[in-house]
Amino acid sequence: MFRALPSVLARPSGTVRTCVLVILLATTGVAILELVREQTGTPGFFVGLGLALLPVAPLMAAFRWLGRAAPAPWPQLLFCFGWGACTAALIAILANSFATEWIAAATADPADADTLGSVAIAPVVEESAKAAALLLVFVFRRRQFTGPADGFVVAGFTATGFAFTENILYLGNAFGEDLADGTGVLDSVTAATFFVRVVLSPFAHPLFTVLTGLGFGAAALSARRSRRFALPLLGLAAAMCAHALWNSSSRFGEYGFYVVYGCVMVPAFALLVCLAVWIRRRRLRAVARELAAYAAAGWLGPAEVPALASMPARSLARALARRSGGRAAGRAVARYEEDATELALLRNRARRGGPAREPDFAGRERELLGRLWLRRATAGPALARAAVLEELLPPRFDAPAAPRPAPAVGVPGPRARTGAEAPGLRRSGPWRSATPAGPPSSRPCVLPGADGGQ
Repeated sequence: MFRALPSVLARPSGTVRTCVLVILLATTGVAILELVREQTGTPGFFVGLGLALLPVAPLMAAFRWLGRAAPAPWPQLLFCFGWGACTAALIAILANSFATEWIAAATADPADADTLGSVAIAPVVEESAKAAALLLVFVFRRRQFTGPADGFVVAGFTATGFAFTENILYLGNAFGEDLADGTGVLDSVTAATFFVRVVLSPFAHPLFTVLTGLGFGAAALSARRSRRFALPLLGLAAAMCAHALWNSSSRFGEYGFYVVYGCVMVPAFALLVCLAVWIRRRRLRAVARELAAYAAAGWLGPAEVPALASMPARSLARALARRSGGRAAGRAVARYEEDATELALLRNRARRGGPAREPDFAGRERELLGRLWLRRATAGPALARAAVLEELLPPRFDAPAAPRPAPAVGVPGPRARTGAEAPGLRRSGPWRSATPAGPPSSRPCVLPGADGGQ
């Protein structure tokens, strides 16, 4: 009987999990839309929906830009957006309403209930509901959750979805008030609400939830189990505190909102923007550093490495491939770039954490190298040409001789040597590009430090 337990208690398949999540998002989506429509009225709902859509595309584009060095799959990002817009919003609106009514009944003071609800209850409930999406991705899509950049992107999409639904509610209620009072457009509550929530602070919810995302991202880099638990909780606590401060700003006096906005929110937003740019550049530097070892072993051409570490060069390579080979060639180059980046980041994590951190490193490395090899004929020339056009190479570029790496380097070695050149390489084109004549060996990789090597 006990031998049968593992098969009974096995983790459900990806298809089952996908179906469950789609049903959950669809159910909560219908429920939250109907709930918001009841509170705002049908005219207010459609006006709020139209106005709330305006900041969604710019926010999604900004977070997508941050993650383009190692882009997350669109289904995963759409799940995060849907969780924030549907499931997290439904949990928040129900829990906040219940807590406010309970506090009002217990204290017999509706004003105190509203204050406690917005300052103490709402930040805890809303940030916890949004953090659930990050937890699901962290647990079930760990391969795509590799560091702070991924936490940034996942948190940003989740919070953008949540803010979208919340804006529908606020803007729809404001339009209902204006409709009842017959207020003009410029003096309307709708215009004031739109200015505060969409123009001044569209980044408020993403800013809070990104703190949780950074906690999960730091946990993904940590080898200690205690830190993997503590860091996400620390990020969640910081998100709750920032959210509570923002909600309480209007209660600090006549100018409390402007003080908190100018002295806390804007500097925090600027700091996170600088951090996001730094994280993106750091990830691209890691890609260049790790792929250089595979180029030395003959898996990549030397001209491909600087192109793969430059987002403009990547985009240009895809455009060149589409121009010469159509959409299929462009998709092949895009997948080649994604696989090369994943390989570089995989090696970076394993080199830093050792075998305990990436126990399946050798198998995953062989899989990615095989996928790279299948698309090398299409992607290699496009990337090399893009590197030249973007002036990422020295004026007189020459493919350096690639000696066989020492065992501690931990890269599968090439198959054979020809003179002083890297084995299996042939010279071609106006620059000397290194293109392996055949697939190098696929023996497992031994990373520095994984077996005692330095």
